[in-house]
Parts: sequence; structure tokens; C-alpha cells
Amino acid sequence: MIVGGTLPTQIVLTILAASSLASWWLIFGKARQFRAVRRQGDEFLERMERAQRLEEAYKAILALPDSPYGRVFRQGVNFFSELRPGALREGAPPTQGLSLTQLEALRLVLEKEEAEERDELARGLGWLAVIGSVSPLMGLMGTVIGVMNAFLGITSSGSSNIMAVAPGVAEALITTVAGLAVAIPAVIAYNHFVGKLNLVSGELEGFSSEFIGTLAREGQV
Repeated sequence: MIVGGTLPTQIVLTILAASSLASWWLIFGKARQFRAVRRQGDEFLERMERAQRLEEAYKAILALPDSPYGRVFRQGVNFFSELRPGALREGAPPTQGLSLTQLEALRLVLEKEEAEERDELARGLGWLAVIGSVSPLMGLMGTVIGVMNAFLGITSSGSSNIMAVAPGVAEALITTVAGLAVAIPAVIAYNHFVGKLNLVSGELEGFSSEFIGTLAREGQV
């Protein structure tokens, strides 16, 4: 039925096939990305728990592969070092803590880095949402066009026999099935990855608060 189908049906099925390939490419890519981020997060938190002071944690993090957690941490440390040069150096004398304005600026810097990391992880999820929502409509459009052609064929032939109607209707329904087959994995994957994204975002926000708390505990705030 697909090979011998009408041109509109074949066009819709071609679009759906391309959408399916793009969807699965995004699914495998995002799964690999979130799996790597999860592994990097575990390594990062393990190093952070071993460190006794902030400068020890900074040295330990530098040895780890680049990750969203490490980038947020380095951004915070670098900004703090600009405000208080040499304060995190080993054996450095006590320095005056950050003012409220500087502390708020540090918080904004951390939030900006968190937003950038969240946007990077969310890249591609919008296309999954588009494929998941548009594919059923595309399949329905193909079905409607197919049914219209089937009835026009009946009108021109003058035959209302079920045997004459059934092949055209069956061909038309293929596009609906194809649209649902493309949309269901995309929607499931989108919701799964959004949950993963929210988990990582929450961990980054919690780490930023813990970073400021560490500065306060060490008398830097």
C-alpha cells in the first residue's frame, strides 16, 4: 500500500520518516549527554566531599574533565578571586569578607552560569517537543487527504462497493499510524529528558548555595 500509494500519502510518509530519524538521533544523543553529565556530577561531588577547604576543592576540580558542575564552581571561584585576590591561596592571611553588594554579585554570576549550563543541556529538546506534537497532525492530514481521494475515486467510478472503498481508506490510515509511531517515542523521551534537566538544574542551584555557605563558613563572607 505504501509503494503503490498516492503522491500525497508518500510525501507525508517521507516527512514522517525524516522526522523519525531526527527524533531518534536526538534521543540517543541526549541520552549519551545526560549519562555523561550524571557520571561527571558523581565524580565532582565525590571530590568536593573529600576536600576540607575551598582551595583544596579547587585544586581537585581542576584535575577532573570539564563538566557543568566544574564550570559553575570555577566561575564562582574566579569571581571571588577577582574580588579578593590571593584570599584562597594556601597560607594567605585573613581578609575582609565580601560585602552584601559583592555577595549579591557573586550570586548573580553563579545564576548566570547555571542558566547557560541549563540552556546547553536543553538544546535539542525543543525539536523533540515539535516532532512529538506535529507528527500526529501530519499523519491526520495525510489520512484526511487519502480519504478525500478515496471518495473522489468512488464518485468518478460510480461504485459504492465496500471492496472499492476499503483499499483507499486503509492506505489513508497508514499515515495516522506512522504519525503516532513517530510521536510516541518523541513525547516519552522529551518528558524523560526534561525530568533529567530539572534534576541537574536543581543540583546546580543547590551547589551554588552550598558554595556561598562554604565561603561563609571559612569567614570569607
